[in-house]
Amino acid sequence: MSATPDRLHGWAEVVALAAALPGVEEGTSYGKPAVKMNGRMIAAATAPDAGSFVLHVAVADKEVLMATDPVTFHETDHYRGWPAVLVRYGTPARERIALLLARAWWDRAKVAQRRDYGDRP
Repeated sequence: MSATPDRLHGWAEVVALAAALPGVEEGTSYGKPAVKMNGRMIAAATAPDAGSFVLHVAVADKEVLMATDPVTFHETDHYRGWPAVLVRYGTPARERIALLLARAWWDRAKVAQRRDYGDRP
């Protein structure tokens, strides 16, 4: 797949998007690379396959994401019922993924950080 601006092709691009948000740090989750806010996971490379990553989302949002874009968003039995969705690399959803990373950041931010950032994306 050739690199195109509307697609994320790997973990490094996820990290770059998340790092643009204030206070995001690289760390680990279950021994795999992750990006965190206030010590809590936003996204992690702990997906069961190398072609996906895990993204923190509300359970209700996860259902909508999987229903509206099943090519990009999916889950395995392991993630069923958890506030996280698997995101496939290479799909034309870069802007949507960037928005979801910002929402995950906002959900993990402290009140003062939210106030400085603004409304939830």
